[in-house]
Amino acid sequence: MSHPHPELGTPPKLPKGGLRVTPLGGLGEIGRNMTVFEYGGRLLIVDCGVLFPEEEQPGIDLILPDFTTIRDRLDDVEGIVLTHGHEDHIGGVPYLLRLKPDIPLIGSKLTLALIEAKLQEHRIRPYTLEVKEGQRERIGVFDCEFIAVNHSIPDALAVAIRTPAGMAVATGDFKMDQLPLDGRLTDLHAFARLSEEGIDLLLSDSTNAEVPGFVPPERDIQNVLRTVFANAQKRIIVASFASHVHRIQQILDTAHEYGRRVAFVGRSMVRNMGIARDLGYLKVPAGLVVDVKTLDDLPDDEVVLVCTGSQGEPMAALSRMANRDHQIRIVQGDTVILASSLIPGNENAVYRVINGLTRWGANVVHKGNAKVHVSGHASAGELLYFYNICKPKNLMPVHGEWRHLRANAELGALTGVPKDHIVIAEDGVVVDLIDGKAKIVGKVQAGYVYVDGLSVGDVTETSLKDRRILGDEGIISVFIVVDSSSGKIVGGSPHIQARGSGIDDSAFSAVVPKVEEALNKSAQDGVMEPHQLQQLVRRTVGKWVSDTYRRRPMILPVVVEV
Repeated sequence: MSHPHPELGTPPKLPKGGLRVTPLGGLGEIGRNMTVFEYGGRLLIVDCGVLFPEEEQPGIDLILPDFTTIRDRLDDVEGIVLTHGHEDHIGGVPYLLRLKPDIPLIGSKLTLALIEAKLQEHRIRPYTLEVKEGQRERIGVFDCEFIAVNHSIPDALAVAIRTPAGMAVATGDFKMDQLPLDGRLTDLHAFARLSEEGIDLLLSDSTNAEVPGFVPPERDIQNVLRTVFANAQKRIIVASFASHVHRIQQILDTAHEYGRRVAFVGRSMVRNMGIARDLGYLKVPAGLVVDVKTLDDLPDDEVVLVCTGSQGEPMAALSRMANRDHQIRIVQGDTVILASSLIPGNENAVYRVINGLTRWGANVVHKGNAKVHVSGHASAGELLYFYNICKPKNLMPVHGEWRHLRANAELGALTGVPKDHIVIAEDGVVVDLIDGKAKIVGKVQAGYVYVDGLSVGDVTETSLKDRRILGDEGIISVFIVVDSSSGKIVGGSPHIQARGSGIDDSAFSAVVPKVEEALNKSAQDGVMEPHQLQQLVRRTVGKWVSDTYRRRPMILPVVVEV
């Protein structure tokens, strides 16, 4: 198995007749999936998603792929193929189209409807090409065929990309549910046909590669939901992804069966379910869905609320309910269903929400205590089955953390893919398919790009480090006036104040003499430049705080010359 090396340099120019694959997100992480294919100087992008921030990224709204490597080549982009409508695959599209709004978007009906609604908020009218499973389209130099795959959202597609260098197949997210709610199976016949033609490079979903066996059918959840609904005494509040149409359909069906009305809560949930209903992907019995404002007129045991927040997102409806910061107040006897799996890294946030809801008296039903969710990603048994059908000549695990990529690579090796034809890459690692062999040839920039409010890319790792220090240790400000000609302190002693450090301002009387002594000595040595004086004050106060309190707050010195 080939793998990236820390010393990888800039990749060479792509040889004539070669196919280059550059993942800009989704490898080594769960989210911000984006892969760039290059042939003959032209580019095809598959997916452009976002990653949601973790606790150590305070104040960040979204994390985007790094567009640096393609920013000067947007005129070479033939199109963006979107495999399905989840945020980790389409959420970054508005930010890429801001740079060039006329890049065509290619995807299924539901996927395009979801991204078009999102782009409307950004005031972008995209060029789109709607495709279906079984359809084959020439997208510039790329001959693309679209294959139905089963996932936790309708209309998901894999894409086979044919070029003179060979055929690459990107699965997108998929599983092999044999009894799907919408009857739409992963098209194994199509993959077998592609296998006969010869799959030169398979980019395969790795998310559940560590999980043995097969993912249970979605329909297994229905009886569990019936039990929860039958035992619920008051309101039922369901938290789900705003795009999980299959799960919402099950909630609607169960609510209808038990005589409850349903209200959607949250802008993205209302928008997406409206789109799914209008396009016929969500079947809603007449009179079942009502406006949230009418719920006060209904008895608690006739109410179901469907909202976002299943991953503990701070601003989502469920988190705000848990924090008593939402118009809907959790009361004793309410039932809350978290109808999703835990995305790695979100565990603490989710359990914090569960504890908050439980504190207010809710009965919380989640994957840990009831079968209220099944994964949308193929487990190890399904992947083995899949590889035996596809028989890829080269395998590149994608969509997963390192442990998932490694596990997926091992599965490929077990089914006969030669180990030197299995490429374990990470974001930014460039893979070339030349003469039927895939190999790593270099690395390009593919760091995190942070969205903070209206700011895109302005927040850096240094900024986040400062935010973490401020959040963990607080800040100490030091205000000093010095004579511009002598560098000596004038206008009284240094003024020192703390916020969030746990140190009382009166305690700083002990460090003021040390600051004055250090500044007097520097004045004698002829040091008068304000920046140098600030650094001296920072070191002096920082050492005293560390020695006295074993803390490392941010020290903010201000030196004013008069």
